[in-house]
Amino acid sequence: MTRAEQPSRRSLLAVAVAAAAVGAASPAAAAGSSARTAPAPSKAPSGPVDNRAWTSYTDWRDGTAKGTRAVSGKRPGLVIGTPEGRTDYADPHTGKATTWEYARWTSPVHRLDVPSTEVIASWNAHTPAGTWLQVELTGTYSDGTHTPWYVMGRWAAGDQDIRRTSVDDQSDGKSSVWTDTFAIDDAASGLRLVSYRLRLTLYRKPGAKITPTVWRLGAMGSDIPDRFTVPASKPRLAKELTVPRYSQETHIGQYPEYDNGGEAWCSPTSSQMIIEYWGRKPTAEDLAWVNPDFADPQVCHAARFTYDYQYEGCGNWPFNAAYAATYKDLQGVVTRLGSLTDLETLIAAGIPAITSQSFLESELPGAGYGTAGHLMTVIGFTADGDVIANDPNSPSNEAVRRVYQRRAWENIWLRTKRYNASGNVTSGTGGVCYLYFPAHPTAHQRKALAAVGIR
Repeated sequence: MTRAEQPSRRSLLAVAVAAAAVGAASPAAAAGSSARTAPAPSKAPSGPVDNRAWTSYTDWRDGTAKGTRAVSGKRPGLVIGTPEGRTDYADPHTGKATTWEYARWTSPVHRLDVPSTEVIASWNAHTPAGTWLQVELTGTYSDGTHTPWYVMGRWAAGDQDIRRTSVDDQSDGKSSVWTDTFAIDDAASGLRLVSYRLRLTLYRKPGAKITPTVWRLGAMGSDIPDRFTVPASKPRLAKELTVPRYSQETHIGQYPEYDNGGEAWCSPTSSQMIIEYWGRKPTAEDLAWVNPDFADPQVCHAARFTYDYQYEGCGNWPFNAAYAATYKDLQGVVTRLGSLTDLETLIAAGIPAITSQSFLESELPGAGYGTAGHLMTVIGFTADGDVIANDPNSPSNEAVRRVYQRRAWENIWLRTKRYNASGNVTSGTGGVCYLYFPAHPTAHQRKALAAVGIR
């Protein structure tokens, strides 16, 4: 079964294949002028999305610890204290079996405000060499039965100890995990997930003193109604953020072992743009492995370190968010937004967003291509309310900045159903986006994030 054939919005994680495809970095403080400003956000939306994250010292103390220890400080986290035990892990992508010691932490039960058809976990962590982590989810259905423990990701910032990976073939006949997304198999049946727990397992080499540190663990549950179109929002902001521009197309043929090279790198290219917007960048030592003849080596770096060896692609959403958080004092989450008004709230606070959408060439005038799933970076809005996006599917860095019609763009991003090039009904993104922001946001940024359900 191909990605596009899977009975889930997983088709939107498919490689962005264009049917026809055809600046310089600056700090986050550099933002364009605003001819029309958004009103201050007031409260979190009451739409069909539920976000919960464990980030504080109290949060980590509230969970059930078996060998883990909560650490306080400016950025509280969870580490290995006294390991619970040892286990062998046979890496399916290297064939190598290794013994690890481990410790576990399990969250309290979170009852979803929105009984959900889908749940996506995300995490922010530091995993020094010789360490890695696993995130799992279990939950209760609306019929009172329970899911098994599903693996939502096995992750390390590097790729020398294990190969970061999703896990296929997880299902109990009521729900399944599609790469990074828990999904009810038959949403039309009315079955929903009403609560969940997350389990975090931290691994290190036996006898070592090093430990992973996890700063953020959470999940987004949602129940987005089926829809081919969405209501139009009214423009309320004119502002453009100065975000670096990188083209994935300039990397075609480079490092094909990572998802066939740059042509498929829309997600890591978008991630790198926003990481550098916030003033972070890989070091020269980090980039030493990249061919010095390649321009923008940091894009190659992002592709390598977001790559999911099971999915065989760089489009795993939580892996991109986790990659962003490997940079000093950055956070990354995966969520869904309800309208362009939500994006305007974020842009007004200086927070760009990475959005996922799929469309026929005719559905997005000016794009010049169609795609089964593509990531772009939204950086602002024109005086007419049209979307200003850094579109990595552009022939050069200079061509990355695009302006797309507001109504067309909003619909291709927020719908959950669409017709593909063969005239068949397939899934749409339902407003998925990545948000990267400082570990210690400003008051304005905190208020904007809270307005879209992120704390």
